[in-house]
This record gives sequence, C-alpha cells and structure tokens, in this order.
Amino acid sequence: MDPDLAALRQEYELGGLAEADAPADPLTLFAAWFAEAEGGGVHEPNAMVLATASTTGQPAARAVLLKGLSAAGFVFYTNQESRKGSDLAVNPLCALTFPWFELQRQVRVEGTASVAPRSDAEAYFATRPRESQLGAWASRQSSVVSSRAALDASYADVEARFAGTDVPCPPHWGGYVVAPRVVEFWQGRRGRMHDRLVYRLTGSGWAMERLAP
Repeated sequence: MDPDLAALRQEYELGGLAEADAPADPLTLFAAWFAEAEGGGVHEPNAMVLATASTTGQPAARAVLLKGLSAAGFVFYTNQESRKGSDLAVNPLCALTFPWFELQRQVRVEGTASVAPRSDAEAYFATRPRESQLGAWASRQSSVVSSRAALDASYADVEARFAGTDVPCPPHWGGYVVAPRVVEFWQGRRGRMHDRLVYRLTGSGWAMERLAP
C-alpha cells in the first residue's frame, strides 16, 4: 500500500499568538498553555519528545513524561543506565518538544540536563503504581533482551522478591532537570503562516523575538 502522503493536510485556524499576549517569563506562558492542553482534550499533555546526542553526535529521540516544572526547569524520571541516561551523562545538552496537535500548538525547549536530587527521585518513585515500581527493577532499559518470556520472568522474580513489602527506588533510577536556554511557542495559522515566538536566556534575563514560519 502506497498512501498519498502528499495529499494529507489540515488547515490551522484555532488561534494566534501575539507579542502582547506573551509574558516576560516563558515558563509563565508554558504553564498557561499546559493548563489549556489539560482542559482541551490533549491526550497525555505532559508527554514530550526528548532528544539527546551521543559523544559521536548521533541523535536519538523518544517520548517521556514531564513530572515536574519549577523555576529550575522541566523534570522527568527514568532509568539512568538507559540510552538517554548514557547520552546525558556525556552530553547534557538536550531538547524537548511538546506536540499538542489537538490545539495546533508545539512548545520547543533547548537546554541542559542535570541529575535531580536523590530525595526528589525517591519521593516521586513512592507515588508510582506498584506495577511500575516493579518494572523499574525488572527491566534493564535499553539493553538487549533474549525474549518476551525472559522479560516476564525477570518481572516475576522481582515481584516475588518484594512480595509483602514496599518497593524501594532502584539505585539506577532517578530524575533529570532540564534547565531551559531557549523556549519556542508555535501556534498554527492559516496558509502555514504560523506564529513562532522564541525566548532566549541572556545575561540580563529572557529576550523574546518572532521567527518566520
């Protein structure tokens, strides 16, 4: 089957983004847009694409979930021995994209990741469903697995190991804080004349400018 991809298109006309509506701090605008995504029917509004690169410059991207937002930046949690963890250990520069298609919006972030405090990781891990806690122990994320049966057997072993007790946070599991240097807000417009406002961190604070679509 050869789908006619060139014929797939949609006109964007849900709204616009003017400089007059943009606050001085991009995180303030992000919080407002995130609230609209939550209330606007966006599936998993905290889902974001995380892009990293290895020491050789090989990029990799995957979807992860935003689990915290503060003045320090965007927080997510993962197995720190995974591909993304290995990349960030040697090259902390990374990028995030929030694809809020239902609102015809995107938010792009470029920044630097640092390891979140261990206490924060343990506190968050304690709130996860037990099945997810067990999975964090059972799966050596990004490593080769011989079969699905082997993965299920690993989970069963961990389930038996922690039967009747709380599941502690694994030593290889933790969080990252992405401190933003660039934040771009993209709002689709008719005729592909989209609104793009980008904030860049300078020595005196945030500077904002409009980009051509």
